[in-house]
Amino acid sequence: MECNRGSIQHLPGRRSLTAVCLAIPGQILEIVDESKRLARVDVAGVRRTINVGLVDEDHCLTSPGDWVLVHVGFAISRIDEEEARSTRELLEHMGADYEQELEELKASAIE
Repeated sequence: MECNRGSIQHLPGRRSLTAVCLAIPGQILEIVDESKRLARVDVAGVRRTINVGLVDEDHCLTSPGDWVLVHVGFAISRIDEEEARSTRELLEHMGADYEQELEELKASAIE
């Protein structure tokens, strides 16, 4: 069965002048806890454990090599490699907000 890889979903009309919440593309390196659906992911060179349960499907569980959008320790969407690359380039152009998100990711931990 083929997996539905999803895409970035934009929420029209949702803007904030004071805060930006980003989801950053990352590639799944390994599943570290099958029962809790925890995976090791590489996000722009930062490696962290995240929860992938939100993007799993009955017929297609998230696995090493998959690309996901990561936000606050959770994979929130599956994406393909091309979309991951273009999204990361877009985020890098955001400058400080992107760098702040990476710093927060570096400081985070899921145990």
